[in-house]
Amino acid sequence: MRFTVQGAPHQPSAPQVSTLMTKVLIALIPAVLAHLWVFGSGLLIQLVLACFFGLGFEALTLKYRGRRLKPFLSDGSVVVTALLFVLCLPPLTPWWITATGMLFAVVVAKHLFGGLGYNMFNPAMVGVAVVVIAFPVEFSQWLAPGALTESAMGFPETLAAITQGGLATDPAWDALTAPTVLDLMRAGLQDQMLVPEITDQAPFGTLSGQGWDLINLALLLGGLWLLWQGVISWHVPVAVAATTIFLALPLWLISPDLHPSPLFQLFSGGLLLGAFFIATDPVSGSATFRGKILFGIGVAVLTLAIRRWGGFPDGVAFAVLLMNMWVPLIDRYTRPRVYGHSG
Repeated sequence: MRFTVQGAPHQPSAPQVSTLMTKVLIALIPAVLAHLWVFGSGLLIQLVLACFFGLGFEALTLKYRGRRLKPFLSDGSVVVTALLFVLCLPPLTPWWITATGMLFAVVVAKHLFGGLGYNMFNPAMVGVAVVVIAFPVEFSQWLAPGALTESAMGFPETLAAITQGGLATDPAWDALTAPTVLDLMRAGLQDQMLVPEITDQAPFGTLSGQGWDLINLALLLGGLWLLWQGVISWHVPVAVAATTIFLALPLWLISPDLHPSPLFQLFSGGLLLGAFFIATDPVSGSATFRGKILFGIGVAVLTLAIRRWGGFPDGVAFAVLLMNMWVPLIDRYTRPRVYGHSG
């Protein structure tokens, strides 16, 4: 019988990149299905476009760098980046915005730093941050979940909106879009409204927003599966969730009319996506156990701060990128003791 053995100290073989990426894609399937159920076929079109542009930019960059194409194009990393990126986009985002985001994700965030395994920043979040800053109007045009059944917007209309920028140019389609619950919460608090008055509006659901409850529960299911598979460790997701509850719960208990509940903070926007699928990135995230906890705490604190006082309703992408900058310092001061160290 033969066994796969590495060199000393004979540790188990590290899983291949393609295996890890496949498991991440499997874990995201429930969220993709929930997204399609709530918002229609836009996500699939966006994913095809993001993969097309992402793989194209990857191939061009690899060729320019004199690298072999097949190992890098087939490892699944670009597909995972594309899926994480489009999960943060409004379903009817024009195609050129998707192309711009993937250009910065693959070429700038990934290859300008040396390629897979060397990138300092999470590529998908770089793409999202660029899109949010460069195209704020288009990024705010989310489909209203309730409008899907009323308008019966099919695949041809969805494809036309994405390829022609229909929502940005056709005033007749304004009824299809609606602000997210984070937009409504932020605007309402700025207008001195009480939280119960804000949450009485139609887009709000049981935990956060109509449809978003289902999507975030699906992300939670996929994240727990990744934990069970050993793809990620518990440190970052637990740190994000515990910090969010620790900060939001006292404020909510003291003044529920002025502060959203901890469950609303967790299940709205992209916090769960960030906790399980983005902040756990082994390349741009912290490598030590204590560092991962500090990284997760930082992501949660910055996200809540941006939601409350920042210029954007959801700050997960910016929080992750800001914490990526601190990873070298975090890892330096959270290194475990070397075996045999005394004193």
